[in-house]
Amino acid sequence: MAFDIDIGFATLAGRKDVNEDFCAAMLPEPGQEGMGSIVAIADGVSTGGMGKEAAQTTVTSLVRDYYSTPATWDTTVALDRIIGAQNAWLAGLNRRRHPALGLTTLTALVLRGQSYALAHVGDTRAYLLREGRMTLLTTDHVMDHPDLRHQLLRCVGAEDRLVMDYTQGDLQVGDVFVLLSDGVHNVMSDKKLQALASADAQPNTDGQAQRVSRQMVDAAIAAGTPDNATALVVRVLGLLDATLEDENRRALALPVPGKLRVGDSLDGLTVTAPVADNGVNVLYQVRWNVPATDAGTDPAAQASSGRLYALKTLHPARAHDPQERAMLAHEAWLARRMGSSRVAGHLVHLHDRLPGGGEPGAFYLLYDWHAGETLQQMLDRKHRFSLPQVLALAAQAVTALGLLHRQHVIHRDIKPANLHQGEDGVLRVLDLGVALTGREPEAMRKLHAGTPSYINPEQWGFSARAAAAGKDGPEELPDAQSDLFALGVTLYQLLTGKLPYGEVLPYQAGRYYRDPTPPSRHNPEVPIWLDHVVLKAVSRDKRQRFETAEEFSLAIERGASRSLSALPATPLIQRDPVALWKIALALSMLFNGLLVYWLLFLPR
Repeated sequence: MAFDIDIGFATLAGRKDVNEDFCAAMLPEPGQEGMGSIVAIADGVSTGGMGKEAAQTTVTSLVRDYYSTPATWDTTVALDRIIGAQNAWLAGLNRRRHPALGLTTLTALVLRGQSYALAHVGDTRAYLLREGRMTLLTTDHVMDHPDLRHQLLRCVGAEDRLVMDYTQGDLQVGDVFVLLSDGVHNVMSDKKLQALASADAQPNTDGQAQRVSRQMVDAAIAAGTPDNATALVVRVLGLLDATLEDENRRALALPVPGKLRVGDSLDGLTVTAPVADNGVNVLYQVRWNVPATDAGTDPAAQASSGRLYALKTLHPARAHDPQERAMLAHEAWLARRMGSSRVAGHLVHLHDRLPGGGEPGAFYLLYDWHAGETLQQMLDRKHRFSLPQVLALAAQAVTALGLLHRQHVIHRDIKPANLHQGEDGVLRVLDLGVALTGREPEAMRKLHAGTPSYINPEQWGFSARAAAAGKDGPEELPDAQSDLFALGVTLYQLLTGKLPYGEVLPYQAGRYYRDPTPPSRHNPEVPIWLDHVVLKAVSRDKRQRFETAEEFSLAIERGASRSLSALPATPLIQRDPVALWKIALALSMLFNGLLVYWLLFLPR
């Protein structure tokens, strides 16, 4: 469902000559939809005479500057930076004036993805009406005495260091947020506010938020409020896809399921077989069973009954590791984001909810289950790949990588075990668990991820240019060429059953002291033009490899009609920078051996 909200506001001076309340709302510009929408309300403090200006500048700067913050920042971080800067400016103006000229309360709300973030200081308030129940989300920062409730303990501009209250939570369609100044909530009971916010609630009726806000302000004026009266109402009519912040919050809030055995059930999903366990993540095959209470009532639940899924979660030993949780949450966010892109056809679909429509009670990812095999499973059972089959697989794989790279996603672990050939003929890329997007956790970015035998030389600190200089260079972060190199290694393995640079065991570093043997030497059915393509893909020198997936794909499509030129053999000094020293050492040992023989055995 598209993100859709209904916003309304009303503000009146009431019995006062000047209205020192101020509120504003701002929607994202095209291209910034992921930043969400922001609304804010402020009540300027009358003491000093510049409360109106303080309220206006604080709210205006907040709603405008919010969209200038990096999209990678957490919402509360962005709010805190902007409000802190505004507070520092006001505090600087007020520092040598008594009483202070410009002070204001502030309550700001950001609706982003499937969550909300609330920033608050002072005695303006925020309420949430959900499923007929009104909940106060803020705490008034005032003196705890009936006669001193107008005395603020905290507000914007009073101190150099401002302490804000922050609250975050999930959004639901139908939620109603109500932001009020004290001129409204001081003269109206929560029961009355709830009645007004709930009256004639129609999920898809535009303009209702405006009517509700006006009714609240009018009711406050009729009740004899001595202060300005302002109400801002936001109704949630539709939600965007979950953001990375949403996924991280869910990852921390939900428990990790314990070790599951065949026959165990979780949220109506019954384990039918364990699939994989690498000590960090566990993968199960599960079957959805319609609960007895839903049988015969929910057509969607009935249609999905008996269907197989893949359930991925953390190993119980990693359940309390926040970094591992963040990495799995990043995978969930990325899978959902890619699910609405062109590459979706080459990925496995991730479900947002349970097949019956409910929310998961634990932290796990639920993927579709596709019949078929991974290429590694086919290699393990000694399947002999024909040349047309390899070319068809290569074309699909390079297309999928090209689509991922256009979305600025680097897979980082392309290998036969992560390429699945479905019975429907579609090759799917599996496991986005270590993919780079620019939004991944820092710990994951620094992780030397991937399978050693498929990692390109630069990630081991090796490059042809550095080798020519006789030294290793610094390790490079993976890029699109890293995925293409790994795909080249995979194609080499499918054609020959061997790895171009030999197997690299875990915790070993890859060494690249020889050029790979052409695949046709191991498999005479491989044509020379394909030799050139594969050897270019796995070249030791990054400068000689394919730069883009499109270039790789074009070389495969052209085949023998426009064959690539053979790569020149790498000079010995580049393949082994210490080769000259080895030769010198061998000659020296030979000379010394002859000298010893002459001294001991030959007549003088």
